[in-house]
Amino acid sequence: MKQLGYWISHTTIARLLKDLGYVGQSADTPQFVVEVILRWWQEIGRNLYPNADKILILADAGGSNGCRPRLWKQQLQELLADQLGLEVTICHYPTGASKWNPIEHRLFGPISMNWAGKPLESFEFMLACIRGTDTDTGLEVEAFLVEKTYEKGIKVAKEIMETLRIEWHQVCPRWNYTIKPRQAPIGSF
Repeated sequence: MKQLGYWISHTTIARLLKDLGYVGQSADTPQFVVEVILRWWQEIGRNLYPNADKILILADAGGSNGCRPRLWKQQLQELLADQLGLEVTICHYPTGASKWNPIEHRLFGPISMNWAGKPLESFEFMLACIRGTDTDTGLEVEAFLVEKTYEKGIKVAKEIMETLRIEWHQVCPRWNYTIKPRQAPIGSF
């Protein structure tokens, strides 16, 4: 069966109060992930946290938002740190430890039970299954379709990486780092 799209949830970005999922109809790329974080910040985050100058992102060690992809770090630098003026701290779960990510327990289980045994043959149906997820403990999920097409395989040159303002943490620096703005925020977002 052809893969229909990707879905990403950003519960762990800032809060566990409202669960949001973004379904992409393109490739699972660092650009997709960072742009949905940016969208979340512009539509929700900045209103909830108007005085925030920092954001914490918990992420798996692999995949498009893993600890290795250069494009992930470059996009965080440009779209979140530079554009919004946010200090972005990323903490990656070590390989094999993503089961400790709160999102695994809070969202994926209930959503998987909601669409179990049902073929996800359209974005509308996938979104309906995600949005229809709730639990006795009060979980309700919102989901949005991201229609933009993202190109796979974009490479970031070493020279570009050297311009990023990354501070590697002392503990597990490969998995924990902070990206700081290179300048004052561009415009008001």
